[in-house]
Amino acid sequence: MAGTHTLEFTDGGFDDEVLGADVPVLVDFWAEWCGPCKALAPLIDELATEYDGKVKIGKVDTDANREISVRFSVSAIPTVILFNKGEIVEKFVGLRGKKEFQTSLDKVVAAG
Repeated sequence: MAGTHTLEFTDGGFDDEVLGADVPVLVDFWAEWCGPCKALAPLIDELATEYDGKVKIGKVDTDANREISVRFSVSAIPTVILFNKGEIVEKFVGLRGKKEFQTSLDKVVAAG
């Protein structure tokens, strides 16, 4: 359920791929059975294409990767978390519009 530029993160590689990344990382916590998650998926794929090379954008299947979901207190999905230098910059719970994500992404990219 991921586009060409959308990565898939798992419990096993999360620390290296997300927290250790040298660029900001936007992570979409989702599940196959979640209707709003499916509605958000095309938007996440669009952002992954638009920010390719500037931001890593990926997804975590909460059913298959419970450890990461619990670690970051994901209690409702979709939840999207923006990380930079291993720290949470912003947490979005529920469906959000593209502009809201772009504003946060642009801010963190500009800050370096």
